[in-house]
Amino acid sequence: MSKSKDWLASAGTDTRLCHIGYDPADYHGFVNPPVVHASTVLFPNARAMETRTQPYTYGTRGTPTTDALCRAIDELEGSAGTILVPSGLAAITVPFLAFLSAGDHALIVDSVYSPCRHFCDTMLTRLGVEVEYYDPEIGSDIERLIRPNTRLVHTEAPGSNTMEMQDIRAISDAAHKHGCVVTIDNTWATPLYFRALDFGADISIHAATKYPSGHSDILMGTVSANAKHWPVLKEANITLGICGAPDDSYQILRGLRTMGLRLEHHCKSALSVARWLEGRDDVGQVLHPALESFPGHAIWKRDFKGASGVFSFVLPTASKDKIKPKAHAFLDALQLFGLGWSWGGYESLAVLVNLEDRKIRKGPTDGAVIRLQIGLENVEDICADLERGFAAAASV
Repeated sequence: MSKSKDWLASAGTDTRLCHIGYDPADYHGFVNPPVVHASTVLFPNARAMETRTQPYTYGTRGTPTTDALCRAIDELEGSAGTILVPSGLAAITVPFLAFLSAGDHALIVDSVYSPCRHFCDTMLTRLGVEVEYYDPEIGSDIERLIRPNTRLVHTEAPGSNTMEMQDIRAISDAAHKHGCVVTIDNTWATPLYFRALDFGADISIHAATKYPSGHSDILMGTVSANAKHWPVLKEANITLGICGAPDDSYQILRGLRTMGLRLEHHCKSALSVARWLEGRDDVGQVLHPALESFPGHAIWKRDFKGASGVFSFVLPTASKDKIKPKAHAFLDALQLFGLGWSWGGYESLAVLVNLEDRKIRKGPTDGAVIRLQIGLENVEDICADLERGFAAAASV
């Protein structure tokens, strides 16, 4: 096998996923990289130690294992550099700390992942950053909200739980006129279905816990930056001393090899279930960007190459006091679906969404919002389980 991988540039997605990040020729031909556990790294002499001229200097600054994953992510993102952090939430908070200072103003999309909102409303505010939330569908009109001290615009496409689509190119162009850095939580689509940096985002954030892992057993986040913003991101990462573990990096890199195949299955199954739900009289609305009926479908179709396995639907109720009891009855009747946080694994999950923290874009008021993660099970079995839920909900 040739050591040159120039042919990868024109290869298909699944082929690239099988080969990026590590070359077997670098380590005796073994197809997977070795797991290097490290804290202390020795130097050959005092001069080398003083000037840090060797590739590895300390465990927090990278190992061959973590570098293999970072290189793979850079290949997928088209980024200048990637850092690894211990969770998806850390992947959001580290760039916020890197680019924001006391007295700055940050614009955060109102459909944001709720732990991100908690960080903004507590720690970030305590550090002297002014946080303002905006409507996810604002597009280029976000320029009206930008102030002289606005330093960061955070996006998420689609939005958590209610799946609003954002015009990332329009938002980025408006933000860049005023020198703002644009960050995006791109976990739902992964770089396979949306290359955020190609659409103007400066920082692409992923909870690798989700689809890159694929098996609900690893916590990790990745943060990838364009060339302009990479030095600041890398310096913040070093200063904070936050890093991804080599064992977890190995597992995420392993998960990447099959991510394309898994995502294709998630996408196909989720869309089938979403269309099935859309045809039911006991469903109020299906919130899935790939459905033609969804308000943000045109943006999704224009910018995205696919959809993942996560979407929501509204379980309507005649009276507000029955919203939660009806939702609980639906969820408790499920047998195949697990009731648990997160998503991206092989198993289907369901959760009752809490939208009470919204400030600008309120959620549906005619019923409970149920978020589904459609796993790798057979669609017939998934629908049969949901039927059990609907039957239970109808009795409330």
